[in-house]
Amino acid sequence: MHIQENISLKPYNTFGLDARARYFVKVESIQDLKEVLSLDAHPEKFILGGGSNMLLTKDLDCLVIHVALKGIEVVDEKENQVLVKAGAGENWHQFVLWCLEQNFGGIENLSLIPGNVGAAPIQNIGAYGIEIKDVLESCEALNIHTKEIETFTKEHCQFGYRESVFKQDKKNSYVIVSTTLALTKDDHQLHMEYGAITAELESMSITNPTIQDISKAVISIRESKLPNPKEIGNSGSFFKNPVISKTHFEKLQNKFPGIPNYEVSPNEIKVPAGWLIERSGFKGKTFNDYGVHKKQALVLVNYGNAKGSDILSLALLIQKTIKQLFGITIETEVNII
Repeated sequence: MHIQENISLKPYNTFGLDARARYFVKVESIQDLKEVLSLDAHPEKFILGGGSNMLLTKDLDCLVIHVALKGIEVVDEKENQVLVKAGAGENWHQFVLWCLEQNFGGIENLSLIPGNVGAAPIQNIGAYGIEIKDVLESCEALNIHTKEIETFTKEHCQFGYRESVFKQDKKNSYVIVSTTLALTKDDHQLHMEYGAITAELESMSITNPTIQDISKAVISIRESKLPNPKEIGNSGSFFKNPVISKTHFEKLQNKFPGIPNYEVSPNEIKVPAGWLIERSGFKGKTFNDYGVHKKQALVLVNYGNAKGSDILSLALLIQKTIKQLFGITIETEVNII
């Protein structure tokens, strides 16, 4: 364990932003994590995982702790269920592929989501009709104040749409160190009803899909719509899909008859943020070295040497425009640092 000084965080965030850390340390064990968190010489600390869900708008004048806890293991098995535990520093997509190699089902729809395992319960990551809450058994987190490991069940996590207790009441109080998922071994329940999965499977001439086929379809769809962070800096979906009242939606529907929507409850309707952004004229728009992706309006991109503050200004402009045009407030999905 070695504390470095004046380190660029460009390799550690998927936006590829060249913000710098005054101090930086990589931790690969829980004991090292406890020791680093106890350092009085560095009172201000910042926890960094895969860097896939944040926008760095400034240099960090503190100790940046890069959590790189690895390891995947089966901790329990039943007739058709297996509990798989993964360290917070494992790459999420590689973990999904490992599970598929073992024929463990439940997270195939979450293929190719950027970031590490530790962020999954914090964000309640989701895609194509599945969220992490649907398969989470528990997660272990280090209490920053007591330095004790605590176990959070699904109920303790208080999951919501891209939300959890770790983004609300417990924010900045815990560091996720591992996540345990309850996956299926044989009798897999396939989820193909959301998005273009069925159409993609048909184009692949697959009539009786396996969980591996679902994963391949999801990867194909995502690669066709979303830029690879290794090629174009981005953080995936920048905004959440807003949920509005049915009354508000009906007024919008009169003005925009083709507005897509998903019923959340008898009184609430979810509207795709991507549609709102595209309708506002931002899709594919470029500002100097940054902009909105040409294929997916939900994705803000860094084409080279943009600053985080530039991308934040664009996000604020998009939010302001959508509020003016539709009376809807869209929230960011990424964390603004």
